[in-house]
Amino acid sequence: MALMQRQRLTRQRTAILQLLQEADSFLSAQEMYDALRNKGLKVGLTTVYRNLQMMADMNEVDVVRREDGESIFRRCDAGDHHHHLVCRSCGFTVELANDQLENWARSLSKKHRFSDVTHHLELFGLCRSCSAGA
Repeated sequence: MALMQRQRLTRQRTAILQLLQEADSFLSAQEMYDALRNKGLKVGLTTVYRNLQMMADMNEVDVVRREDGESIFRRCDAGDHHHHLVCRSCGFTVELANDQLENWARSLSKKHRFSDVTHHLELFGLCRSCSAGA
């Protein structure tokens, strides 16, 4: 992990971070690659994937697996453990923090005598705009 924290900030990584900062939704690596190329940045798709994985490992971005299995990425404002409500049509995302869910997870863990339990919950649906257009 210490090795990852010493990674230098390349122009490609800077451009990816800026793109994620401007986005209000999760983006796939392919979508980021296309957007960076459209801005005139010469970058390879493998470079985008590698940088996203490194940023995910360093907790600089959140990663969600869409219903179709593709990983999508977002730079989140919430520093604490949280979940997401994601529009499956446009990608609009709401960050969710829910004490009831966390208490439920702890209760189940205790009931079944599990320790060191982690969880990830992502909810997918249609946002108001996409529901109106459907």
